[in-house]
Amino acid sequence: MRKPVLLFFLLCSACLSVRAQQLTRFAVVDIPRVYTAFFRDSRTVREFEEKSARIQSDIDRMTAEIQDLKSRQADAALRGDQGETSRLEGEVYRKSEFLKDYYRVKTAELEDQKNRLTQSSTFLDQVYDEIRYIAESEGYSMVLNLKENKGILWYSPTVDITDKLIQNLLDKARR
Repeated sequence: MRKPVLLFFLLCSACLSVRAQQLTRFAVVDIPRVYTAFFRDSRTVREFEEKSARIQSDIDRMTAEIQDLKSRQADAALRGDQGETSRLEGEVYRKSEFLKDYYRVKTAELEDQKNRLTQSSTFLDQVYDEIRYIAESEGYSMVLNLKENKGILWYSPTVDITDKLIQNLLDKARR
């Protein structure tokens, strides 16, 4: 009689141990990567990428102009043309300051547009519904956004459900 009772208690403690492990299962998701994969071909993403490319092209053009002015300034300095050197130095300074401001403003615009795209309610509703489904079906207690959680110092790739989430979203979009 004593052996069955002992066996019963061992089984109960093993079950409680398994149950306790289930309460601490975590997963991580890279939301920006999900967004990029899921909406890669959407019109809004294409517009964002085109705007980003235009801005980069403008920055490259302005940088080339500044480099050209610096080269002309160096040539003027070698020739001893102090007036031309000073004029070009002023122009380099003005264009460099404009480029810094342009870069700062356009980077903020792009970041704001990117945030609006990734935080659209339709997208987030789909993502959160799918995260909830994956978490419940696979026994995760908590799912963390990998990019916004500064507290994650390390994680095992086995808890990253980003690829599974992308695949599920794409499968549902095809239906």
